[in-house]
Amino acid sequence: MTLRIGIVGTGWFSRVHADLLAGMEGVRVAAVCGTSEEKALMFASNYPGATGYSRFTEMLDSQKLDAVYLCIPPMAHGQMELELIDRAIPFFVEKPLSTNLQTPQDILDQLQKKPVVHAVGYHFRYKETIQRLKASLSGQTIGMVMGAWMGDMPQVAWWRKQEGSGGQFIEQTTHIVDLLRYTAGEVEEVYAAYGNRVVQGQYENVTVHDVGTVSMKLESGIIATVSNTCILPGGVGQVELRLYTNNGILDWSPDRLEISTPGVRTTYTGTDNPYAAEAGAFIHALRTGDTSRILSDYSDAYKTQTVTCAALESAMTGKPVRISE
Repeated sequence: MTLRIGIVGTGWFSRVHADLLAGMEGVRVAAVCGTSEEKALMFASNYPGATGYSRFTEMLDSQKLDAVYLCIPPMAHGQMELELIDRAIPFFVEKPLSTNLQTPQDILDQLQKKPVVHAVGYHFRYKETIQRLKASLSGQTIGMVMGAWMGDMPQVAWWRKQEGSGGQFIEQTTHIVDLLRYTAGEVEEVYAAYGNRVVQGQYENVTVHDVGTVSMKLESGIIATVSNTCILPGGVGQVELRLYTNNGILDWSPDRLEISTPGVRTTYTGTDNPYAAEAGAFIHALRTGDTSRILSDYSDAYKTQTVTCAALESAMTGKPVRISE
């Protein structure tokens, strides 16, 4: 049986997912929904037989879809997920879950009442380097973790607005927070300091912060610090997670893992495609009902959202924020 997949969104991420799906045996991109019919039809023209729509419910009413990919900006989440849950249509949703905590809480509540197969796009979990890092931690005690997401400002208008993206820590650095949780455990308390240094003078209507550092205490007692900035020029950046243990240092970046122990430094590299791995896990779940290969579901992603939203609250109030269970 050929699986018929709908795509919401016509940006770069939508194309990444659509191309992967179209290249899989027994999978077809059947429908595309965009902010305009013109954009949707143009995007759909890349996939034989796909139809374009400008209204989400029209796409769902017109097509019998086996699943829908939601590749939408943070502020657009909410009604689409709830509609899919109500119609019992499986979905894959890109991170972050929203700009806030209330929207994903409402979605999670509905998912618990009416479960459907779903996955969240924290793709770094699927990297071979991350899986090796997790395996290498066996028998070690983590003391501290340091992470970073340093880069330039994405050139889309909604990203520059707090109500559009939620800010860099919620929209981008969420990946590092998620990997912190995935490798080191749950966060208990956060304290954040955000600032404005450059981009508000470079662009109009910027309301997001452009520098920030978040200190975290994990339930285990591990101390972590994750920093980010979007002031760098294009082509210059740094994405990393570094764990300090009683055995040494595990230094990760997307395609490299370096493990340093006394007298030994071992480097692993990986060019595997984590988007392909997460797509494979989701399609497998659609075909079989086996969700064990999905490494990030909504309830787990909600915990990452809780941390990033708590960081924003801390930065706004100047006070530490405890993560409620």
